[in-house]
Amino acid sequence: MTDDYLARIGRLIRDARKHRGWTQLQLAEALATSQSAVNRIERGGQNISLDMIARIGEALDSEIVSLGYAGPMHLRVVGGRRLSGSIDVKTSKNACVALLCASLLNSGRTTLRRVARIEEVYRILEVLASIGVRTRWTNDGRDLEIDPPEQLNLAGMDADAARRTRSVIMFLGPLMHLADRFRLPYAGGCDLGTRTVQPHVSALRHFGLEITATGGIYHAEVERGASPGRPIVLTERGDTVTENALLAAARHDGVTVIRNASSNYMVQDLCFFLEQLGVKVEGVGSTTLTVHGVPHIHRDVDYSPSEDPVEAMSLLAAAVVTSSELTIRRVPIEFLEIELAVLEEMGLDHERGGEYAADNGRTRLVDLLVRPSKLRSPIDKIHPMPFPGLNIDNVPFFAAIAATAQGSTLIHDWVYDNRAIYLTELTRLGAGVKLLDPHRVLVEGPTRWRAAEMMCPPALRPAVVVLLAMMAAEGTSVLRNVYVINRGYEELAERLNSVGAQIEIFRDI
Repeated sequence: MTDDYLARIGRLIRDARKHRGWTQLQLAEALATSQSAVNRIERGGQNISLDMIARIGEALDSEIVSLGYAGPMHLRVVGGRRLSGSIDVKTSKNACVALLCASLLNSGRTTLRRVARIEEVYRILEVLASIGVRTRWTNDGRDLEIDPPEQLNLAGMDADAARRTRSVIMFLGPLMHLADRFRLPYAGGCDLGTRTVQPHVSALRHFGLEITATGGIYHAEVERGASPGRPIVLTERGDTVTENALLAAARHDGVTVIRNASSNYMVQDLCFFLEQLGVKVEGVGSTTLTVHGVPHIHRDVDYSPSEDPVEAMSLLAAAVVTSSELTIRRVPIEFLEIELAVLEEMGLDHERGGEYAADNGRTRLVDLLVRPSKLRSPIDKIHPMPFPGLNIDNVPFFAAIAATAQGSTLIHDWVYDNRAIYLTELTRLGAGVKLLDPHRVLVEGPTRWRAAEMMCPPALRPAVVVLLAMMAAEGTSVLRNVYVINRGYEELAERLNSVGAQIEIFRDI
């Protein structure tokens, strides 16, 4: 870029920042960079990539600054490279979004440590900002402070941001304590077929919440004074359903018993956070939770969500498909033990270090060394079960792993309507994946991977599976429109590059 062009871009950025009323420090925190770097950019004294221009445009909500942003992000992958060294697991995507929703319960300041900087989090932050909640990145963009207003502006909710994430469904539990009537846009997120909200409606009705759906909007009305007359039995042992019930029970003045509850990792993190708010939760880690609610919460709390077991599985799969020796640090072992037991039967060579506590003081972590292994297909089919079974979100990674193994592997993804279909995209990279029905695929291995150019599947985990297969394929592959990966993973390409991958981020010009 010429000096004149850099100066003009710098002036545009400065003007857009001032128009939004931000200081250089606030923009720096939003970008996870330094104030001095922002100052150099605004003075035209620093080269700036199109990707950085796009990030600045998104942070400042300025189309002017987004000049040069010519469409979605793509990845160019040079495959066939071995990984080496060590890589840390980031904090849990699903825990972070649940805790952001839970912060609405608290009229004091909530500080969350090492929050995942991913698109799913950004969408929730946009929704929170639109209703008056002030958020601020601190500690060089690693931590997040959340300050609620005295009165939420629910009429100003950013419907577009809300529709781009299914996590917004967890606003129902907190908002029912704050308003007698409110509206919430239909939840979006991954394209995984029909995912009914009826279990949420059934659970929250015990607390007086009635929901009608018309015109793409959930219309919620709260009957004050309603109270569960008996234990709530969830009709689905779902994670977000359990979280919504917990959020409703947290400020219900009384004792609520929730049965058939999920005991998965994000639910446990939410329970630990509620305890910081003064809400007693008995039975954490089991399918029966007893919640001693408090009607008013005003506390300044500081909480560290734990690491993401699904990201840990992603990194483990990356090592397996590329035949690499890789150390994966900060693995939440309690939520990966079944997967490792299956992989041991398939012949995985790995070594676990000693256990240590996560920053929340409760979750058990280990460092996991994975070595190149000659795998064989498992005797039984791969299928998910509620925790402590094999994690639903980890099932797709077994498609890539099975493709490297000798023999036939049946994968039964019974939870989602469409996700198994997306796994057939691996055939374009050389894998033998046969679709038996919308929920089952048969994977034949081993695979001689080949490079390809393809669109990113519209579901998070299958999209990452395709990326991992590209890393194993000799030659150069292109994966187009990877927004869905950015929904759930923070700087995945950069982090994989740090251990030997060769992945280039680019945009069409």
